[in-house]
Amino acid sequence: MALTTTSPGRSATTDRGPAAHPPGRRAPWAVLLLGLLFVVDALLIGADAGDRLRGGGTDDPSAESTLAAELLREHFPAAQPNLVLLVSGTESRGVNDRDVAAQGGELAARLAFEPSVTGVLSYWQTGAGQLRSEDGGQALILAHVRGDEDAAKAVFRRLVPDYRGSPADLPALSVQLGGPVAVLEELQSTIAADLLTAELIAVPLTLIILVVVFGGLVAALLPLGVGIVAVLGTNAVLRVLTEFAEVSVFAQNLTTALGLGLAIDYALLIVRRYREELATGADPHTAVGSTVRTAGRTVLFSALTIMTALSAMLVFPLYFLRSFAYAGISVVALAAGAALLLLPAALRLLGHRVDALRVLRRRAPAGAGGGAGWRRLVTWAVRRAPLVTVAVAGALLLAGLPFARIAFGAADDRQLPQGAEARTVQDTLREDFPDTTTGTVEVLARQADPDTPGDAAALRGYAAALSELPAVERVDTPLGGYRNGALDAAATPADAVRGGAGMSHLTLTPVAGVEATDETAQRLVRQVRDLTAADPAHRALSPVVGGQSAQLVDSKAAIGSRLGWAALVIVAASLLLMFLLTGSVVIPLQAVLLNALSLSAMFGVVVWVFQDGHLSSLLGFTATGTVETTLPVLMFCVAFGLSMDYTVFVLARMTEEHRRHGDSTRAVVAGVQRTGGIITAAALILSVVLIAIGTSQITNTKMLGLGVALAVLVDATVVRALLLPAVMRLFGPATWWAPAPLRRFQRRFGLREEPETAREETP
Repeated sequence: MALTTTSPGRSATTDRGPAAHPPGRRAPWAVLLLGLLFVVDALLIGADAGDRLRGGGTDDPSAESTLAAELLREHFPAAQPNLVLLVSGTESRGVNDRDVAAQGGELAARLAFEPSVTGVLSYWQTGAGQLRSEDGGQALILAHVRGDEDAAKAVFRRLVPDYRGSPADLPALSVQLGGPVAVLEELQSTIAADLLTAELIAVPLTLIILVVVFGGLVAALLPLGVGIVAVLGTNAVLRVLTEFAEVSVFAQNLTTALGLGLAIDYALLIVRRYREELATGADPHTAVGSTVRTAGRTVLFSALTIMTALSAMLVFPLYFLRSFAYAGISVVALAAGAALLLLPAALRLLGHRVDALRVLRRRAPAGAGGGAGWRRLVTWAVRRAPLVTVAVAGALLLAGLPFARIAFGAADDRQLPQGAEARTVQDTLREDFPDTTTGTVEVLARQADPDTPGDAAALRGYAAALSELPAVERVDTPLGGYRNGALDAAATPADAVRGGAGMSHLTLTPVAGVEATDETAQRLVRQVRDLTAADPAHRALSPVVGGQSAQLVDSKAAIGSRLGWAALVIVAASLLLMFLLTGSVVIPLQAVLLNALSLSAMFGVVVWVFQDGHLSSLLGFTATGTVETTLPVLMFCVAFGLSMDYTVFVLARMTEEHRRHGDSTRAVVAGVQRTGGIITAAALILSVVLIAIGTSQITNTKMLGLGVALAVLVDATVVRALLLPAVMRLFGPATWWAPAPLRRFQRRFGLREEPETAREETP
């Protein structure tokens, strides 16, 4: 794949490869027509993509807790209510008021007869104190909506008009809807609205920045057009994928961010290089060819690097992470494809008219004498390389210190903005229903036959042992309730329902105040499993442990067990691609280590802000004291890929300069000088898109957008302009070293733009 070029602006030949005939040079109109047909098809295919995406995906499908959840949904729906009706009496009447009680019972009965709704329990049916608020002003109706996520969502939407607010024939009641199915519905609708807002913010601001960079509307619209193609195309890809796999609704956020950001980055690089070629006197035909051979190569390597980083998420079994790999790989491939196919065709047709409709004074491209400010900055950095290296690296490490105390948790209703109905219901449960807890541990054991002494004795012994575990308040079983190792309450009719389907259902209620994400609840799950494994009598019951805390424990284990493989995929592939690009074994190691350093700063800030709650009032979110388990993995893959994107930009130009004259310091300075402006513009545009995503009302989306935006800005400015040149200066000529066999391998399989004979050796 070795490429050969003569001086810039002149015609070139190649040894082999498609770059000899850049896409769009021979039939630009045909290429653009195919692109238009692709956009139309993508619009039609992806029209209902948002309705097909899912809101979960953070549980390991093969975990014990997932099996427990499936068994509970199938056989014990009343134990897993996913719909909560928070009922209040109108005119400040309490829930024991005669009219409120009568109409509340009628409402519960009506809900029980709804198709796909089962396991309905209400305060007025059971008289259970935990279903009534402390002040007696509110009561609960709990139910389970059958079916998978899509089916449950459809049932919920059907129920909303008849049950929300004050039903016309039940004037004494005021009803709010909550529970997991309501949280999911509100989560998806909020994300859809936030995405529209983000696009309305990002697109105009991006266009303004592009106009400032290029000085003209035509050149500015080209990158924006590439971004729109990538976003619409990926939306269609996600819609198709929903026919074969589960795809998270959060993946749409990455589609918008990377689709607009990276497509514009790539188009910006190509248009900028094309204008440089025109500035040297090349005709448009030749300029397009030279641009695809040089900037096109950089785009290709950048896309491969980012796709590799994102593909690492495929090693995890959680479809939340896999969805981001689907979306990310698709959007990067489409962005690169549009930049390498459609954009050259458009440039070929436009020719010198690429500068038409100028609204600002055109600046000289960096390759034509521009970039003096960047040259001065990088020259200053390389002259003070030891000081710059220590100062910048120290600052990044200091910013990353809070990451050492990260606490992992699970996302809940507090992701939603305050005032959202589903969150309001859950907040009320936390504050006014003290006996309601999310930290319960559910255990499903082999059915104990009360008429068989051995079976009943085994279950009683297991329940008694469970009730003696630290942090356990009580254990409810089909045989009664247990506290502190002894039977404390006789079985009730409601408890009897817990026995059935060939198994018994035991519920461990922790002491007051323990939530599902607390370390106490997670420790309790591990203690239950250890207790079971240690005693053959307990193992004979074949218990399966579930509940929200168990799901969190299993998700963390699934991520932890595969984290090393994901890191290996990212690092190994990045090292290989960087070597093929530069021919050095030192530069890839420098790039990976510097990226890790800048990412540590991102994670430190994320913990300080989103876990600890600093700036929560300003940014509009509720801190829970934890970071959702999957978010650091996602942010690492995305931010690492984007950081390597800018690394490719600058190293490609440095390598080009080094092959010309062999002077390491000169190559470093010239590389930053010629790419500093474009990398800054690209990073600013991508950051605008990410910050627009970060305006989301959903906490996880806000964390993703703002956190990655910070990483991009730090990496594209401080690291690329100061730290990387300083480190390369410290290594000197050794920066470009590689063993002879690897050099031969790179010459054969790497990509280069000029033959070795064209290099000017430096004494």
